[in-house]
Amino acid sequence: MTLATFNPERLAAAGEYEISDQLEAGEIVFFPTCPVPLPTQEELVFLREELPRLLKLKNISYHPEADRVSGIEADPATIERVSHILVGHSRAVRSFLDRTIPSLTRDWVLGTCSFRPIEEQGRDLKPHASNELVHFDAGAYGATSGDRILRFFVNINADMDRVWATKGTFPQIFQRYGDKAGVRLRSPGPRYLTKGPLDHARTGLIRLLIAAGLPLARVLDSSPYDRVMRRFHNYMKDTPEFQADPQDHQEIRFPPYSAWMVLTDMVSHASVSGRYAFVTTGIVPLVNCRQRELAPISILRAA
Repeated sequence: MTLATFNPERLAAAGEYEISDQLEAGEIVFFPTCPVPLPTQEELVFLREELPRLLKLKNISYHPEADRVSGIEADPATIERVSHILVGHSRAVRSFLDRTIPSLTRDWVLGTCSFRPIEEQGRDLKPHASNELVHFDAGAYGATSGDRILRFFVNINADMDRVWATKGTFPQIFQRYGDKAGVRLRSPGPRYLTKGPLDHARTGLIRLLIAAGLPLARVLDSSPYDRVMRRFHNYMKDTPEFQADPQDHQEIRFPPYSAWMVLTDMVSHASVSGRYAFVTTGIVPLVNCRQRELAPISILRAA
C-alpha cells in the first residue's frame, strides 16, 4: 500500500487518468494541502468548539437527497448554520472531483457530507459501528450492486494528525480471508451477485417510498453483492485474528489541513485516532472504471 502524493504542482500536471487509475489500483491519493476551499476560520472554530456537545449520533451529516442535517440536537439557527457549512464543503468537493477525475464522476451519485467531531480512539461504539477496526465500507449506502464507494477526507484539526491503519486492498485480503469470512464460492457462475426477483421487488418498493417523500429510504435497498460485502465487513470487525494480523499492516498519518481520497470498498482502513474531519461520500458507477477486473464484484465473481 502506498500513498500517491499530489502537491499543487503535480496535481496541476496530472494526466487525464493518472489519479483515477491510482484510485482503482487501490492507492490512497493524498494532498498535503487540501485542494478545495475550506470554511472560514470562524466557521472552523464553531465546528470544533460548539458541535461536539450537540452530537446525538455517530456523526453530523448533511443528506443531499433529503436536504437535511442529521446527528445534531440544536436550535434551528444552529442547524441552518451547520447545513450551510456542510453544503458548501460538499459542493466544493464535487467541483474539485468533477475537474480532477471526470471519468469516474460521470453520472455518479454524491452522497452525504459529514463532520466527525469526536476523537476516534476509544469511542464507546459497537464493533460494527467502530471506525477503529480495519474494514471495507459496505452496506451503509443502500444497494450499490457493485458500483464503487469513493470518499474524500479532510483533517480540519489545527494541531493533530489523523491516523489511519490499513491491511491492504480487497484482492489481497480476499485471497487470505475470503474462505474464513464465508464470502468465497467455489463455482460462483456468471450471474453470481446479480439481483433476483425479490431484490427487484424491494428496489421498486423503495423507489415508491422515495417518490412519496421519503428520500432516506434508499439506504434500505440491498443487493446480493452488498450483502456479501456487508458479511465481509462484519467478519473483519468481529474477528480478533484478522485485526491482530500483522501482514501488510501499515499506519498512515494525515497532518492538519491535509486531504485524501480513496475507494473505500477497495482499500481496508481504520481511523485509529483523530478528531475533527470532513468526509464526503460518492457512489461511482462501475462502468466508469477502466480497471474493472480489480473491483470487488469482479474479484468475487472470478474466485
